[in-house]
Amino acid sequence: MNTLIKQIEKGKPLFDKIARNMYIGAIRDGFLTAMPVILFSSIFILFAAVPEIFGYAWPEPVSAWLWKVYGYSMGIVGLLVAATTARCLTESVNRKMPDTRRINATSTMLAAIVGFLLLTTTQIEGGVSMDYMGTKGILVSFIVAFLTVNIYKFCVLHNITIKMPKEVPGTISQTFKDVFPFAFSVFAAAILDLIIRQLFAVSFAEAIINLLQPLFSAADGYLGLALIYGAMAFFWFVGVHGPSIVEPAIAAIIYVNVETNLQLYMAGEQASNVLTTGLGHFLGTMGGTGATLVVPYLFMLFAKSKQLKAVGKASFVPVSFGVNEPVLFAAPMILNPYFLVPFLLAPIVNVWAFKFFVDVLGMNSFMYVLPWATPAPIGIILGTGMGLLAIALTFLLIVVDSLIYLPFIKAYDASLVEAEALAAAGLEEETAARPVVETLAPAGKEVAVQTVAATAADQKDINVLVLCAGAGTSAMLANALKEGAESYGFPIKSAAGAYGSHYDIMQNYDVIVLAPQVNSYYEDIKEDSDRLGIKLLATKGAEYIKLTRDPKMAVDFIMAQF
Repeated sequence: MNTLIKQIEKGKPLFDKIARNMYIGAIRDGFLTAMPVILFSSIFILFAAVPEIFGYAWPEPVSAWLWKVYGYSMGIVGLLVAATTARCLTESVNRKMPDTRRINATSTMLAAIVGFLLLTTTQIEGGVSMDYMGTKGILVSFIVAFLTVNIYKFCVLHNITIKMPKEVPGTISQTFKDVFPFAFSVFAAAILDLIIRQLFAVSFAEAIINLLQPLFSAADGYLGLALIYGAMAFFWFVGVHGPSIVEPAIAAIIYVNVETNLQLYMAGEQASNVLTTGLGHFLGTMGGTGATLVVPYLFMLFAKSKQLKAVGKASFVPVSFGVNEPVLFAAPMILNPYFLVPFLLAPIVNVWAFKFFVDVLGMNSFMYVLPWATPAPIGIILGTGMGLLAIALTFLLIVVDSLIYLPFIKAYDASLVEAEALAAAGLEEETAARPVVETLAPAGKEVAVQTVAATAADQKDINVLVLCAGAGTSAMLANALKEGAESYGFPIKSAAGAYGSHYDIMQNYDVIVLAPQVNSYYEDIKEDSDRLGIKLLATKGAEYIKLTRDPKMAVDFIMAQF
């Protein structure tokens, strides 16, 4: 098993390279930027639809208003993602452009919006059809963003622009510089739209959905689900944030299926599409990647080693809310031969069980998008419409995952108990051989701490931004820094953020700390941090967990940089 782990570890550089691909990153970051809209609209869909489960119908004006808010938020999310993806890709491309040749991110957003509208809307009597402006148009969002930014890149690199006299103000000059790339991008989308409509008599968005329907169906099968969520767990086991690699590839499918499921349910049919956002958040990554929801509880209940009992007590709360880095790095589970099999197997069993309940027992699949940090049992029950089968499935999965993990936990725990016993025996021998000396705390220690705090108070505030994949893990260190700064009087202000949503705010910080799950992006963000004069710090798994648990160590970690 150790030999296998070593061979897997050799592939980590390749996996890191995949994670850093600018197109995968643009999809991930574009979605992340648009996520507030998705979550906001989900609130309204829950208010609109959930009461009907219990036989209550809103008055018609109230119902119409709730659905209107949903329609003009989630209903245009494809349009929004086209803009945000174009902007994120522009930021990535600009890092590799010459200093004097930069692409205007605002202009690429506008061009992507126009291109998206050309490729998704169809003129009908009295207006335009908006059927593909929501989640059904997300594939087009990515295509139009990639097309637009690459056309801009070509034009900027080859100086295809309208040159203005040097006396013209910069803002006006930039406007004319963007005319050609904007026009070429829009014309490219218009020509593509014309060709597809002539060949297939449908919009580009509809043609793409029809073309990829077999792939959607395959991904929704048992083998497809196993590959998706097995790969997600495998990447994380190696130490690369699996969802960052896998989710961009299925982003369009999982959101399309949620909307389709809701339409089926509202029409009185079964919500039957399995591959959805909820499947990933609450089953494939139940309690975090690796389906680790039960692990901290098993540590507390069955472990005999001090290490695993301590890890269980420290991690059961964050893991219950989908933040499982404390157990991944503190146990550790990452690259630990004892956990390879259950870490890969539990997510696959979970999604297969869910598919069985949907396909065979007739349970509804996920119809609503809920925040990823919703505790998995609540997410499963609420996201599928609060049916009895969903409740039964939730309890079943807790039992099954416990049975999968428990033998491996016991084996690992036994090795730790033996190691702790040997360490304790060695310590007793060392203590017996050492003369007893009474030790007292230095008399001036308290004064020294007060002096350091007073000196620190005279400094200007040090603003620290902690970044992870979804702002959950980063919040743990940000909170530790806040607590440590308040307790010891250090001038540190901290905030948590998600990698990809940091571009507009990073200039407001003096230090950026990368959580272990986003360490693979170190070289990318370093270009920006060096340009802005920001200190960039990367952390390793065990080190990061220690910092989150010790506020004094956390502030010392930051102050050491100054």
